Order: sequence, then C-alpha cells, then structure tokens
Amino acid sequence: MTQNTQAAPLLKVSDIHVYYGAIHAIKGISLEVNDGEIVTLIGANGAGKSTTLNTIAGLLKPRQGTIALNGVPIQGVGASRMVSKGLALCPEGRRIFQQMTVKENLEMGAYSRPAAEIAGSLEEMFQRFPRLKEREKQVAGTLSGGEQQMLAMARALMSRPRLLMLDEPSMGLAPILVEQIFSIITELHGSGVTVLLVEQNAQMALQVADRAYVMETGLITMQGDASDLLHNDAVQKAYLGS
Repeated sequence: MTQNTQAAPLLKVSDIHVYYGAIHAIKGISLEVNDGEIVTLIGANGAGKSTTLNTIAGLLKPRQGTIALNGVPIQGVGASRMVSKGLALCPEGRRIFQQMTVKENLEMGAYSRPAAEIAGSLEEMFQRFPRLKEREKQVAGTLSGGEQQMLAMARALMSRPRLLMLDEPSMGLAPILVEQIFSIITELHGSGVTVLLVEQNAQMALQVADRAYVMETGLITMQGDASDLLHNDAVQKAYLGS
C-alpha cells in the first residue's frame, strides 16, 4: 500500500454556507489552495466571489461549514486576528487610508508584527514597488488608481502573509495598468507568495493562475487547471467573450 505524501492544503474551505439575512449567498462551496499556488475564483458579478473572500478573511461568519488555514480551523476568528494567523486580504476598492502618507499606510499593514522588523519590510516593499518609494511621503488619496492598487497590495504584504487574497485588483484600471498589476502578481508567485485571486478579468486571471474555480450564484460549477479552463468552450463563451 503506497502512502499519500501530498502535503495538506494551506487553505481548505469545506461546505460553507453564508447568508445575508434571508438571502442564501453562498450555498455549500468547497475549495483548496496549496502552498505556493495562485488559485483564481472567476464568475459574473453577484456570483459570490467577494463574499467568499470576506468569509475566509473573517469579515463574515458562515452559518455552516469549516475553513482551515494550515490545518487549523479559523471560521469564527475575528478579522483583526486573522492577520496574525498568516492571512491578508487586499480588498475590493483598495480601501487605503486616504489621509495618510504612503509610508504610514504601509506601516499600518504591519501592525501585527514586531516594530524591529518593520523597517526591513518597508525597504522590501519599496524595492518591489519603486513607484511607492518615489511617493513615500505623498498623501495616499492623491495617488493614481494604479498606484493606490500597488499600495493596497504592498500594505497587505507588510504582514508577511502565508496567503494573500486579492479581491478585484484590476478593477477600474486602464489596460496598461492591468498588465502591470498582473505582472506584479506573477512576480509575487515567483517569490513564493501563495495567492487566492478574485478577478472579473477572467482571461488575465486564468493566464497567471495554476488552478481555477468558476462560481455561479453562490455555487462552484467548474474547477480545474487554469490552462484547461482558459480553453474550455463553456468558460470562453460565458467569461472570455469568445
């Protein structure tokens, strides 16, 4: 009898149900993210993608089902404690601190870490995002949309997460900036960051991801290797405009 030596998934979501009042928004979905992967969740507006991320991040509580990070159950753990457990969410709409400087925003991202480590992480983020270094003392609300998205991603990375969740990182950006953001996601992947990506731009998401899940009205209707789904007829018709 051969032993299964495959490592347990970094994130394991099992049969979660989420409600907004009487509305059954997430209807028993299960998904996994393995260490070092980019996994993407694609689907139309209102499919439940952001609700899924917000539930994993502790902003919403599932009525049923389990969520485990590194084998440890995390459903019911408050969002503020989730960061110290190794999970960071870069939310839809960026939600940076508009009145603070770029540097202050980044420092806020490291609130759960020892003060002695913050300077090194700041330097790392400025190397990764040179545009932010140039604007270190600038008030974040005056940055362009693309720069604000970079800041939101860098702020999330300041906590040194095991899992980075990105919710619609390309939303509202010009095509050239979308390319830039996806290039950064690919670089993060190359440096060992594990990513769960929710993205309207299914084409780009499937090009950078290892695996993908397709969501429709609170259910996962398809899953598989991202490259297979990229060439799947039903996915192409529904999400890729072909």
